[in-house]
Amino acid sequence: MSKIKLGKQEVIHFVGIGGIGMSGLAQIMKTMGFKVQGSDINKNKNTDNCKKLGIKILIGHNKKNISKVTIVVKSSAVKSSNIELLVSKKKNVPIYERIEMLANIIDLKKNIIITGSHGKTTTTSLVANIISTAKLDPTIINGGVINSLKNNAKLGQGEWAIVEADESDGSFLKVPINYSIVTNIDKEHLDYYKNFNKLKKSFKTFIEKTPPIGKCFLCLDDLNIKKIIKKLKTKNFYTYGFHKHSNYQVCNLKYKTNYTKFDLKIKNVGFKKLHIKNISLNLIGTHNVLNATAAISLSLNLGLSINIIKKALKNFSGVQRRLTKVFKKNKIEFYDDYAHHPTEIKSVLEGIRKVTSKRKIVAVFQPHRYSRIKSLNSEFGSCFKNSDQVILCPVYAAGETTDQEYNNKKFAQLITKFSKTQVILIENENDLTKYFKKNLISDEVVIGMGAGSISKWMYNLKNIL
Repeated sequence: MSKIKLGKQEVIHFVGIGGIGMSGLAQIMKTMGFKVQGSDINKNKNTDNCKKLGIKILIGHNKKNISKVTIVVKSSAVKSSNIELLVSKKKNVPIYERIEMLANIIDLKKNIIITGSHGKTTTTSLVANIISTAKLDPTIINGGVINSLKNNAKLGQGEWAIVEADESDGSFLKVPINYSIVTNIDKEHLDYYKNFNKLKKSFKTFIEKTPPIGKCFLCLDDLNIKKIIKKLKTKNFYTYGFHKHSNYQVCNLKYKTNYTKFDLKIKNVGFKKLHIKNISLNLIGTHNVLNATAAISLSLNLGLSINIIKKALKNFSGVQRRLTKVFKKNKIEFYDDYAHHPTEIKSVLEGIRKVTSKRKIVAVFQPHRYSRIKSLNSEFGSCFKNSDQVILCPVYAAGETTDQEYNNKKFAQLITKFSKTQVILIENENDLTKYFKKNLISDEVVIGMGAGSISKWMYNLKNIL
């Protein structure tokens, strides 16, 4: 990828600045001293964070928005027919993909790149928290808001950049790498890749991009990663997980109400055989133990002390929309979670079940994209086994046209049959409120799940119930 030459006199316009990745990059560039502005259809928390930093936010896309612009950065979610892009092309204003600009910015740092189908946002946050605890002042660009930062991005003065790389459109292959983590590989984003083999090949390419002076950390518990390892041209990686052949093996796992404890056995990685005891993680769920183990493995290889690592994990304050507690009323706890893929839903519900074995778990699920339901129909049917009840919302299309073949009742029947749980159908947010007013009793755990408007619905309940 060729270098983008930037001067501080440039006026950089972000088309689709409300996206989590776009807003993060815009804030980093503003902090670096560039003149930054951006447009989006609606304002949201991300645009609010940009505005607080002094970035000009323009609501709606209009050719007037780029009258004084010298560089345009576009989100991959923005269509080529966007008026601002069309006018920019006509005026010969340079247009760059977000990933191209990001790659040039972080090329100035030593980079830790975290990717994978699930868990990359939490893993990125855990790595960032450890390196920040070590007072190395990293640059952070994450796919979710880190509670301790109250933001998803931060420009640090240190030599490290910690970046979540999104595989959804193949752009993660364009990012410069020093160290990397691949959390897992699952059937996701097949609308872009067309088939699972192409997705797996992209991850193989990513792993092999990690240079000899760095290391890639791979989860050996993941079946697809395990298969890829056998085909890798490079041996420049370490493995982690519960698997007995992992270089960093989790053992002695203990589930507590609000946290998890475990030990770590380290084998064949240049250390003497080590057994690190009593690691306390301020998160629940086996999936988060794996995320933390990835962060620990990488941090130890950077030379950070186990005491600093333990301190960071114990004090970790989480990521927004990753089992975020919204409120509690009449002993009923309400949570908000980003889970929208069957693997994520299953992991979250398993984690909750292990620490609340006797409580009723109610999953409020808003399906995200018709294409995802279609390609993972059977997996969705069986992923709610640890819930006592599922409240099924209408599909959040996320820009897709309505699929006339989709039937909400048939989808509900599928979940009832294979997850052995009760399913309630609702039509809108008002239905959800009415149902909860009539049917919640006491001591239930209610989890809103999805990548669409369900988060807003869960927070609105706080003011209504």
